[in-house]
Amino acid sequence: MKAELTNKLKTRKSQLKTFWTYVALSAIALWMLFPLFWLISTSFKSPTENIFQFPPQLFPNQPTFQNYITVWQSNPFGQYLFNSILIALLTVGLNLLFCSLAAYPLARLDFKGKDAIFALVVSTIMIPFQIVMIPLYILTVQLGLRNSYLGIILPSIASAFGIFLLRQAFQGVPKELEEAARMDGCSELGIWWYVMLPAIRPALVTLAIFVFIGSWSDFLWPLIVIDRPEYYTLPVGVATLAEAFSLDWRLIAAGSVISIAPVVIFFLIMQRYIVPTEVGSGVKG
Repeated sequence: MKAELTNKLKTRKSQLKTFWTYVALSAIALWMLFPLFWLISTSFKSPTENIFQFPPQLFPNQPTFQNYITVWQSNPFGQYLFNSILIALLTVGLNLLFCSLAAYPLARLDFKGKDAIFALVVSTIMIPFQIVMIPLYILTVQLGLRNSYLGIILPSIASAFGIFLLRQAFQGVPKELEEAARMDGCSELGIWWYVMLPAIRPALVTLAIFVFIGSWSDFLWPLIVIDRPEYYTLPVGVATLAEAFSLDWRLIAAGSVISIAPVVIFFLIMQRYIVPTEVGSGVKG
């Protein structure tokens, strides 16, 4: 009887601990999501509502889409959106290509100096972008890529983080799959394409999400290398709203929501692919 009572008390304590853990995590999540909620709420408020009143008004009294219509019609947001989508997708594609091509030999092939090369690549992660920004700008100008899509994409076509991530994923693929492909006469590029890339799909999707978000939200480099509005990305276009609308925060909030929405949609579409793959399911023990 005493043992049963002790077990019940332990179960009760465990349930209470789990409950308060969920409460704490939910409070943290709500706190982190509040700025986004406030941004969306502000974007729907009418000009008659005071967005800086205290206590704050969480929900608009008269919700309106006019802020979105005004922002879209008075600025070439369609062009900004096209530019951001094109640049982000090209950056993602080039990163997946070049990072996987660089990571595969570093993970699966044996050659002299492999570890030194990998250490050198990883060490570049510690170099802030601001240090290489001016040399990159000079190179971009000398190549005649200023005010062009390629000029924006050039510094981001590959990353040390992407090479590191994919190398670790390649190392987790069973050697039996690689050896079976070689016995069937598959070349190294064929093994990379037909065997290795499908086996590390979760890592590729993870890298794609990181690169897409980073490219989409990049403000500094496009601002430096672009001065023609037809090449503006959404972050740069939203920054111009403060000058165009004399700090009308409702319109700025509407433009910010437009720039955030594609990232959220992309993440929701891609997150279901971030699942472990049974790369060893075809290998017999």
